[in-house]
Parts: sequence; C-alpha cells; structure tokens
Amino acid sequence: MRQKSLVSTVAEKAGISQQEADAALRAVFDAISDHLTSGDAVKVPGFGGFEIGERAARKGRNPATGEEIDIAAAKVVKFKPAKGLKDVVNA
Repeated sequence: MRQKSLVSTVAEKAGISQQEADAALRAVFDAISDHLTSGDAVKVPGFGGFEIGERAARKGRNPATGEEIDIAAAKVVKFKPAKGLKDVVNA
C-alpha cells in the first residue's frame, strides 16, 4: 500500500476529506519521527512500538571485488508489533 491509498482509506474510514486525512497522517509521521530523533520510544497501544537501536561498526565485503570494507555504526529504527496487531494479522 502506498501513501495515496493509505490516505484514501483513512479518509473513508474516518469520514473526512482526503486533504484532512493527508494532513493527519503527515502529523502522525512527523510526531513519531520527532520523538525518535530525540531518543524517546513511541508506543501505540494495540499496534506496536517504535524505538531507536544502535548497529555497531563492522567489517563487510564488496561483493563485486571481494575487497574488505568498513561499515560505519548507525542508528536504526526498530518496530515491535503489539499483541493486538499480531492477532489481527494471524486471524
């Protein structure tokens, strides 16, 4: 599903215009991004939680040349689905 389809679905289910649904979704995504950027975890009951994890620096290999390369440490977003979401998906 792409963002346009998601906006249409939210607008239909909430009984609002697509412009309002788009603005609401953007606000939600911005809020999640802002909290993750500041180091806070984001928990949505019944859906799941987002948090920042650390990936350590490591050695890798260029598949084309076989040359060993250094891969820098990075922050990654982790998502853990809530039981409610798991139950709906597995129903």
